[in-house]
Amino acid sequence: MSNKKNKKRFKPKHKIKKGDTVVVISGNNRGDQGRVLFVDAAKAKAIVEGVNIISRHTKPNAQYQEGGIIKKEAAIPLSNVMLIDPKTGEATRIGRKVIDGKIVRYAKKSGEVID
Repeated sequence: MSNKKNKKRFKPKHKIKKGDTVVVISGNNRGDQGRVLFVDAAKAKAIVEGVNIISRHTKPNAQYQEGGIIKKEAAIPLSNVMLIDPKTGEATRIGRKVIDGKIVRYAKKSGEVID
């Protein structure tokens, strides 16, 4: 019998951050590259520039006076994107290590520090 009150809750540390250049590794947009515009840590999703474009039918409002059909990016799961190595230009996994008492991200393929 497990006691749920004693279990610790934690927020997962995601490897992808806003401003990173990523490539989509699975799904309909596989192979597309773009810059991360927004990361939703709670839902583990990201909005990537120019990837997963959807059409929204909107009424005229203050932001869109004309209304009509608006094309915009939709969120995709973080598990479907992979960071592009700044040194080699290929998709790479991300690790963390301590340098001078500070935790930094690094590309596993080249060892290049990302932050």
